[in-house]
Amino acid sequence: MNKKILGKYVFLCTIFVCLLNITFSNAADYDNDGIDDENEKTLAERFAPIFYFEKEEELFPVSVRYHLSNSNLNKSTGNTSILIDANPSMEELSQYNDVSENYYLDNRKGTIEDDGIIKDYRENMGSLGYTVYSHVFKRNNNTIIQYWMFYAFNKGTLNTHEGDWEMVQIILDEDGKPVKAMYSQHIGGQKAEWEQVERNREHIKVYVARGSHANYFRYYQGMLGLARDVVGKNGRILVPGDYSLVILGEAGEENHETNQNWIDFAGRWGDFGGEEDELRGKRGPYGPVYRENGKMWNGMEWGDSLPALRNNVLKIEWLLYHFTTLYFIVLVASLAFILFSIYRRYKKGGLKKPFIHLLKIDGINMKSIGNILAIIGVALAIAALFYPWYDVSVNILEGKYKTPGWTEILSIDGMQGVQINLLEANSGMIQIGALPIPFSLIIGAAIIFFILGIIGIESKKAGKKYMMRGIKFLIPVILIIIGIMSLQILAFQIGEIEAAKDAKEIIKNISSHPIGGEDTLNLPDYGNVYLEWGLEKGAILLLLSSILLIISGLIELMVKENNPLPKNH
Repeated sequence: MNKKILGKYVFLCTIFVCLLNITFSNAADYDNDGIDDENEKTLAERFAPIFYFEKEEELFPVSVRYHLSNSNLNKSTGNTSILIDANPSMEELSQYNDVSENYYLDNRKGTIEDDGIIKDYRENMGSLGYTVYSHVFKRNNNTIIQYWMFYAFNKGTLNTHEGDWEMVQIILDEDGKPVKAMYSQHIGGQKAEWEQVERNREHIKVYVARGSHANYFRYYQGMLGLARDVVGKNGRILVPGDYSLVILGEAGEENHETNQNWIDFAGRWGDFGGEEDELRGKRGPYGPVYRENGKMWNGMEWGDSLPALRNNVLKIEWLLYHFTTLYFIVLVASLAFILFSIYRRYKKGGLKKPFIHLLKIDGINMKSIGNILAIIGVALAIAALFYPWYDVSVNILEGKYKTPGWTEILSIDGMQGVQINLLEANSGMIQIGALPIPFSLIIGAAIIFFILGIIGIESKKAGKKYMMRGIKFLIPVILIIIGIMSLQILAFQIGEIEAAKDAKEIIKNISSHPIGGEDTLNLPDYGNVYLEWGLEKGAILLLLSSILLIISGLIELMVKENNPLPKNH
């Protein structure tokens, strides 16, 4: 072959390779987002999450195909439900891309009133496997890697609904370095710097709350929120390789494969329900593209708006999570110290009867009066453990939230902590906040230790202990008042939620007068609302107990042993 022919051959080959590269390049960015599809897959696999579930979790990330195969495609018009398709397909869902039309996928296997969907999922879980969807795209100079998880059912503390979409995302800077992560939690979420994120190499660790599937950065988070999520690392663990990682295209026609047409579906992934179901969190969620009005799918705006992970708050959450263990350690140590102190008093000079200082009542004298007041104070504190401490009640005479007379909507007591009533039919109070050990048991143990601690001691020491115990009995009441006043913060947080404006007005009214009060409000969604709120019998008993113990302590400090009262002549 001469040089001239060889040159032409090389030239033609070069042109062919260039054309091939151009063709390949166009095919490589199928979703037209400016990132090579192979690069999207590489990035998604590089940071793929490790999911830690709580031991009692029943549901795990599943393919949307499972939900679709069990659902009717409906449309809600007023109070009427119209069947669109009893067997909707992936491909046809993109036709229903108007949010205002109220389309929804209603799972035939059950409702929010039963466990039918959960039962069906559990029966088929072995063949369904696990699926996680990844959305990789650019925003300005950043690359965002999202992981979307679909759960067949949400059985949370505060809300229950069919279908559940959750998401975590990672932000890469212009150099491809991870700088931040954001995890979804209910209607919000939390953001963290990359250094704060727990991970195995570059695989982020995600701790999933039982039932609600909110995502947390630590296994001990969740207890401080209103939902009081139960989180842990004592259940199933899904590592990359345990689940199928599906790379999603972009929204819009020809920006994804036809089997991903569900991306454009603007309806709900669960039953639509009535108007009140929106406020109560009973409607199925929107899909990824439409969650939070599209802000989640776009990544940056949603992520930047989230509260930041605070190391100081993490310490508090760690203490709450391990509270039971720490409490019993302190309990045992305190008991051992008290018993040792009693033994030392015995060795020094013996213990005179009556051993417990409270029972040193020998006639009409100041010391006896002080002890009598202290006994009454202790009895009142014990009685306080069995009564409610705070109560908010409403009476709504008409409308969709009509109540059968006065009905509790918020209650605080020593056993159940904080409870709320969502005014649902066939439902009552729901616990939303408390220590892992009931307040009453903590106060009860403190009373027992108080009694043991005054065995064999002198009056002045007893007086100091009486006063300190009285001051400590004030703490629960003070915390309740501060908590009610802090409801103003919640009112501001829900201020942008249209359906919650009436609830905001009620909260503001109560928190501005935390000791107690009554009022009548005329609210569009409720009609006339009659309100009563305030400290209840348990809190009042604690206050009286505190006052009596402080007075008895002062009396014990002021008098000498066996100092009788002057007799009247």
